[in-house]
Amino acid sequence: MDKALVDLVHRRADNRCEYCHFPQPPFHIAHIVARKHRGPTIEANLALACVRCNFHKGPNLSGIDPATGDVVRLFHPRTDQWTEHFRWQGARIEGLTPTGRATIAVLEMNQDLRVQARERLIAEGSLNQQKP
Repeated sequence: MDKALVDLVHRRADNRCEYCHFPQPPFHIAHIVARKHRGPTIEANLALACVRCNFHKGPNLSGIDPATGDVVRLFHPRTDQWTEHFRWQGARIEGLTPTGRATIAVLEMNQDLRVQARERLIAEGSLNQQKP
């Protein structure tokens, strides 16, 4: 991946995870549609993801909505608006839609250690919850 594309992904994401909004590295430049599913290495298919979100997402394109049990697609940072699918509930991320709830479940976005880390960042003023 060339440096210009890497820089674009970081700038576009404002140097934070595009899934959980964690603002500290390490980050991965992740394929939204995984290469194993023939996802191309192009701007429209790349997202900046923290290590935890990237590892939990893996090649998944869908998950189960815990509220309904339905299989639904995961959040897509290039085509979806974060604030339509998620909202902050303190340091926890709440799913507003089936896509949001399934994404939180698959990516394990509200694991205790992740919530505790976000609580510390909020207290320090390092996590801006106002930015979508």
